[in-house]
Amino acid sequence: MIQNTEKLETRQSRPAGDGSEIEITLGLLNAVGENSAVTQRSIARDLDIALGLANAYLKRCVRKGLIKVNQAPRNRYAYYLTPSGFAEKSRLTSTYLLNSFNFFRQARRQCSDVFAMCAEKGWERVALAGCSDVTEIATLCARENNIEIVGIVDDMTLSDDDSGRAEYVGLPVAANLSDLGNKVKAVLVTDTSRPQEIFDRLSKSVPADRILTIALLNISREQPKFAED
Repeated sequence: MIQNTEKLETRQSRPAGDGSEIEITLGLLNAVGENSAVTQRSIARDLDIALGLANAYLKRCVRKGLIKVNQAPRNRYAYYLTPSGFAEKSRLTSTYLLNSFNFFRQARRQCSDVFAMCAEKGWERVALAGCSDVTEIATLCARENNIEIVGIVDDMTLSDDDSGRAEYVGLPVAANLSDLGNKVKAVLVTDTSRPQEIFDRLSKSVPADRILTIALLNISREQPKFAED
């Protein structure tokens, strides 16, 4: 299963900056979503915040029903995202991206890494899923790596277009991936408002290794493991 830039950008997939409430909460939810065995100390270290602050935010997330705590062996605890926590992680990701000064720099680097990988694999025709600022960045990075972007899959853009024929950054927009032809080798998720939803929908019809993601969008490539009641 392709993780794309995840290994290269593990720390950068968690917000780091001015220590705002959104950044800390999102970083905490990402940490728990990636590893249920995290500790308050590891969270504090990864987010570069005080241990007491990590503890306070963790308790707040538990109190709000975003995280559930289960007793684990050796007097340890296991933390799990609840369905509400998973939804909140997606919402905060979108909010954070809109306010991140590092957004364009990270998006450009991560898209370039993805397309460099596509070039190595011979995937020269790629589709994008979603119309956003990431879409525009991706088209530029694709040219630099000699990758052809055949079009964009985005049903919301189509529904807002009165002409019946939509375009975005000069590329055709289709409601379904199949509408772009049968020579598409892979599809990169570029939607910033609902990236997880787009990934989950693509997963129903596209092989997992052909759905490309960037760490910046905080997409979970596997079904989340929720705590049992």
